[in-house]
Amino acid sequence: MITIYHNNRCSKSRQGLALLEESGKPFTIKKYLEDIPSKQELKNIITMLGIKPMELVRKNEAVWKEQYKNKTLSDGQIIDAMIENPKLIERPIVINGNKAVLGRPPEKILEII
Repeated sequence: MITIYHNNRCSKSRQGLALLEESGKPFTIKKYLEDIPSKQELKNIITMLGIKPMELVRKNEAVWKEQYKNKTLSDGQIIDAMIENPKLIERPIVINGNKAVLGRPPEKILEII
């Protein structure tokens, strides 16, 4: 089953959702701002993406600049920051089985669906 971690206020996330809808394949939407991923879930996503936690952080968000920028943080602390402030999670993330992509640009989603 395909899952999209989605924020409807984000244009890239809406574009990614539209690509999934156009594919005709079944998928589920996880509104991660409301249904915040667990620490283990976020770790699994980061592993599937093949990136470091810092690469999943939206560094232009005010909360990042105010609370975390220029601090030395461990991977675990970065993940904790994303759980405490899910707006910091880059989006959209699409998972299909054991594969995941960050939909930036949204067309990257086509690689796994």
